[in-house]
Amino acid sequence: MTAAEELAHSVGTSSACAALAVSRASLYRRRRQVPPTPRTRPQPARALSHQERETALDTLRSERFADQAPAQVYATLLDEGTYLCSIRTFYRLLGANHEARERRDQLRHPSYRKPELLATAPNQLWSWDITKLLGPAKSTYYYLYVLLDVFSRYVVGWLLAHQESAALASRLIAASCDKQNILPSQLTLHADRGSAMISRPVAHLLAALGVTKSHSRPHVSNDNPFSEAQFKTLKYCPDFPDRFGSYQDALAFCQRFFDFYNQQHRHSGIGLLTPFAVHYGLAPQILAQRQQTLLLAYAKNPERFIRRPPQPPPLPTAVWINPPRPPTTTTPEQPILFTPHHPELPTLPPTTQPTYVYSMPTSH
Repeated sequence: MTAAEELAHSVGTSSACAALAVSRASLYRRRRQVPPTPRTRPQPARALSHQERETALDTLRSERFADQAPAQVYATLLDEGTYLCSIRTFYRLLGANHEARERRDQLRHPSYRKPELLATAPNQLWSWDITKLLGPAKSTYYYLYVLLDVFSRYVVGWLLAHQESAALASRLIAASCDKQNILPSQLTLHADRGSAMISRPVAHLLAALGVTKSHSRPHVSNDNPFSEAQFKTLKYCPDFPDRFGSYQDALAFCQRFFDFYNQQHRHSGIGLLTPFAVHYGLAPQILAQRQQTLLLAYAKNPERFIRRPPQPPPLPTAVWINPPRPPTTTTPEQPILFTPHHPELPTLPPTTQPTYVYSMPTSH
């Protein structure tokens, strides 16, 4: 029909209808049709007048009621002997003016940035946390402070006390940094947002030592996974009791456990090496010895190894807290790599033993 209208302007209506096999009556009927005029909806007699609507909106926007819900405004005005409109009409007026939103003055938390921390060698990134150990009676606890090197999983310092204190945490951090010879701008210390972690004494100490502080997002335990995993290893070991009989009992257990954890525990996250070996640069020697043992086993029974000669689990070259997400699209010519170069670590004679236990008993 539209094509017939366009053709009729040049060849005439009859010729256009004959050429396109369109009924002339239908074409003439279409031309006579007038678009219907929109009907104006009459205003109901019970509707608010323009002045009444303005009064209701001014009341909602006033300083007194600006942060109150329409139901609260309605009830307050009724108690004062004033009626402007119903609660639903309040909402309709707000919606018509694009003001239907949360009106209460609520606390808005800031947007916390996800920590993205990288360690490629020991003493670059530490994490620390405090856990409770049950005492002999109900509601009695001993507080265990633990400083952990994220790259080597080595416990560089720990402390058992009767209370959670920023002063004790500062003493532990200062002593651990001194034992490990931490230089300014060398170390990042990561923790959650506990009271001791965000305290001013700890913040001032870290600033004085030149240590960069980092905190987890609120209520996100995954932002401090290494300390949480270490506490699980502590509390799930076979010798861990339901309760400790005394402070000396808990202290003796922690001394035994951390000596075992640093010196004997083969950690799956660091190539089944001990934290001591990784922290003090003995990992290359141990991995070379493991490789030699596996090559001898392969030479003796090669048919037992189908694909290739066996290799020991490698030591990771980088450890992340919340690794960044790679871009969604990459090209073969420009691959995305997140494996930095791992510098050679200084070797340490096996006879040298580090000092890592810091027990600072405090009295009630």
